[in-house]
Amino acid sequence: HRTLFSSRLAERYGDNLAYVGHAVLTCCINLYGLWLQLLLLSLLFIIFSFALSPFSGPLSEDSQRLLKSPRKPQRKVPKNPYKVLDAPELQDDFYLNLVDWSSQNMLSVGLNTCVYLWSACNSQVIKLCDLVNDQDTVTSVQWADKGELLAVGTNRGITQIWDVHTQKMTMELSGHTSRVGCLAWNGDLVCSGSRDRHIIQRDIRQPHLTEKKMSAHRQEVCGLKWSPDKQYLASGGNDNQLLVWSMRRTDPSQTFTEHSAAVKALAWSPHHHGLLVSGGGTADRHLRFWNTLTGQPMQAIDTGSQVCNVAWSKHSSELVSTHGYSLNQVIIWKYPSLQPVTKLSGHQFRVLYLAMSPDGESIVTGAGDETLRFWHVFSKSGQQRAARSKLNLFHSLR
Repeated sequence: HRTLFSSRLAERYGDNLAYVGHAVLTCCINLYGLWLQLLLLSLLFIIFSFALSPFSGPLSEDSQRLLKSPRKPQRKVPKNPYKVLDAPELQDDFYLNLVDWSSQNMLSVGLNTCVYLWSACNSQVIKLCDLVNDQDTVTSVQWADKGELLAVGTNRGITQIWDVHTQKMTMELSGHTSRVGCLAWNGDLVCSGSRDRHIIQRDIRQPHLTEKKMSAHRQEVCGLKWSPDKQYLASGGNDNQLLVWSMRRTDPSQTFTEHSAAVKALAWSPHHHGLLVSGGGTADRHLRFWNTLTGQPMQAIDTGSQVCNVAWSKHSSELVSTHGYSLNQVIIWKYPSLQPVTKLSGHQFRVLYLAMSPDGESIVTGAGDETLRFWHVFSKSGQQRAARSKLNLFHSLR
């Protein structure tokens, strides 16, 4: 009976049933499509609401902004110097070191036979000494750590020690047979490097009893720098050698010969123990990095021009180098990527002289164009922001 009944229904209502079935199916499909659209709109609403509304998690708004930022904005360095001083008779000589900035914010500059002091606090200028009666010229200046004593090297091979408060010479040290082009202090120790190829170290409390002569360079010594822990002295020479000396030895503990020109530019990193950078002259052009703990070379980069000076930032892993032939530029580098942050131009001659302010934010550069230019190149602000960041675990987990 069921089969017969079904057959009769099909015969009587077949077309109508087909039509109704089709209508029901179409309605279901439309409802399903509408449901999908509503679901998609709901998801989009949730996503946009999350993106536009403040995040309600445990992070602060500052940390949320850091997380949402696609990348850190590049630090902007002013392209122009904030001060320019005339420096008549500032010599255009690669092997001299005629500018230094003291811990008491006093700039010393050697101009021919004279040494001048310029206060960065009040712009007062003092003429400290004049060697004209000695028929001598100034070839290097270097402040002691406390900024009270100034060492002055001369063309005749003399090293003079001056008290800047009394403006009187307290000591005159001989021993070199040619000009003293570089100087380096280590507490009461003062080292002098000369064209006579020797380095002489003395304790100014007993200079004649403590004289130590170090002889390994084959040509003029043109760069000297003590490590931050004061245990090692780096020296660069016109023989293309970079030497590292230990306080306990009279011969170099390390010798590096990778440079192909004079090595004047030297700087120890204040952030990475044992890391030393050196710069080569016109035929070399490289900044080279050394691990003095292992005695192994690290990175090197061709800067494109003579490297005259180099110095590390006190606040970040950046460094600044000054250049001669042929670009006459000042370049700020990131470390360890060695990507240039910026390049500063302005000097018309080789940028032979470089010194950093005691706060580590500014540098002064000098050149044979007889100008001193002051640049704001580093900042403490990034370091301070890092200390305040809620993402900094060392400051947020107490």
